[in-house]
Amino acid sequence: MKKDYVINVVEKLKQAYPDAKCSLNFETPFEMMIAVMLSAQCTDERVNLTTPALFAKYNTPVSIANAPLKELESLIHPCGFYKNKAKNMKLAAQKILTDFGGEVPQTMEELMTIPGVGRKSANVVMLEAFNHPQGIAVDTHVKRISNRIGLSNKSEPEKIEQDLLKQIPSKYYQDVNHVFIWHGRKTCTARNPKCSECPVCDYCKAYQK
Repeated sequence: MKKDYVINVVEKLKQAYPDAKCSLNFETPFEMMIAVMLSAQCTDERVNLTTPALFAKYNTPVSIANAPLKELESLIHPCGFYKNKAKNMKLAAQKILTDFGGEVPQTMEELMTIPGVGRKSANVVMLEAFNHPQGIAVDTHVKRISNRIGLSNKSEPEKIEQDLLKQIPSKYYQDVNHVFIWHGRKTCTARNPKCSECPVCDYCKAYQK
């Protein structure tokens, strides 16, 4: 697919969603990382309702590494999968203290060595915490839009990302990470997409069928 086709899609979505940004609330790179971990199979809205109480008590690697596991589980219970997430939070904090001097690392490779941080999460942290996007975080919205518009016919997030990176210039990574998610939430929904309101329906393979 020609890059100007993809750039036209991105530019139209930027015009449609000029205020698109990350929905998670955070103040430090570590809080960003924890919020992203909690967002797995959970809405950002729910995470934002949960993190104030959590971060009021535990918002540093030292505090979470030393926090009682049961208390972490209780605090993050609304986000689902709380037992596994609480365990990974403690392991992640310990890893940061042991291997990275108490600071969240600033490379994809190092981030992905942290328990609970996969490629999607690492992409989000690199963009939102360090303003240095290295790729495109493929969540359910990005997957759906990429498939519908014809940017990828893959189902695995890693393969979809590779398809996107081949077509989208790096200067657009930040925009794509934001506008694709907003478009998926507001217009190109999983069920009953608002095709008549879609700014890129002319590019959509699903709409043209």
